[in-house]
Amino acid sequence: MAPAIDPPQTVEWQGKRVPVWPMRTVNYELLLSQDPAEVDNVLKACLEEGYFYLDLQGIDGRRMLGDQQETLKLMHRFFEAPLEAKNEFGLISSHLGYEPVGNRTGAFGAGTKDGYEMLKVSRDEIQRGSPKVPSPIKNSGDLSILENSIGSCNTITKVILSALSTGMNLTGASRFENSHRNDRPSTTTLSMMHYLPSDITGQKKIGHQKHTDISSLTLLFSEQWGLQVRPPGTCGAREMGFVAPKPGCAFVHVGDSLRFASGMKMQSCIHRVVPFDPTEHRYSIAYFLRAEDDTMFMDSEGRYITAGQWHDEKFKAFTDPWQWQAMAPKSMILGGMQEAGADDPEDNVPEFVQEKVNGVVETKEVAVEA
Repeated sequence: MAPAIDPPQTVEWQGKRVPVWPMRTVNYELLLSQDPAEVDNVLKACLEEGYFYLDLQGIDGRRMLGDQQETLKLMHRFFEAPLEAKNEFGLISSHLGYEPVGNRTGAFGAGTKDGYEMLKVSRDEIQRGSPKVPSPIKNSGDLSILENSIGSCNTITKVILSALSTGMNLTGASRFENSHRNDRPSTTTLSMMHYLPSDITGQKKIGHQKHTDISSLTLLFSEQWGLQVRPPGTCGAREMGFVAPKPGCAFVHVGDSLRFASGMKMQSCIHRVVPFDPTEHRYSIAYFLRAEDDTMFMDSEGRYITAGQWHDEKFKAFTDPWQWQAMAPKSMILGGMQEAGADDPEDNVPEFVQEKVNGVVETKEVAVEA
């Protein structure tokens, strides 16, 4: 059953009124204690919406918020380094290394590229004690910050998984956490993203494209506006709208792998990132908890595949040119989630106007109110 969502508040963005969608709040302290009401709360969030705020302001969560603040300082040091130093190893694998701006499709699809650079650090590499990280942060202090951050995020997401297993009455090997064991290989990663101002990237490198996450759970920290979601609806996901940053809280998204593992009962979060303020540098930290590589589930196409195979196929789709993405089934980029209508109402598309000329889509820049 689709959730009943109150009429949203709105915010002015690029001269238009855009929805600000409400989001349920889950208390980490109560979840850590397996409080029955809070277990029910987090399960409903995942079954009905696919996203929620996680309140980390209690004694256990505050330490984890501190770890993220230290990670944010590390990010500023790293992203201010010269490109050749940041790109020392390049993208070593799909979940490890550095990606410069413009490698993927942007927030507004055809003709746009992404507007962020990203550093990804593998949990498996950190756990082995031999992480491949570029020289600007390859020192004992920064490696300790990364280890603490990954450890905190891993603990938080495992607590959520355990609560969801309990809420769904799963036992033994069928519990979700038993396919996310620390000693088994996975593509779990900590991703640090820096969105650059548009006067640096140019008008055609903007944000992060619409998608659902590959992961089981995504734990996202960002103090700045820019994240947009499409809430599930009776006929498919509705219009894109912002979700407001909430002090002391992280965002949590359900990803494809957990949706598949739940037998499609849970909702994957359709989301994108746009420049709320095109003049600012925006930073976000995302921990992608992913199932063990050899975990089997049925995907949105009805295939039995491993978590590792789903990761590789979808990562390739993320990095394909937009023309190829347009030909791919939506079950790949959106994990089988359904939509109803356009992301943005026709008169509410910022920055670009789509026009068809002789059957070919062209992208035209238009004036924007900052």
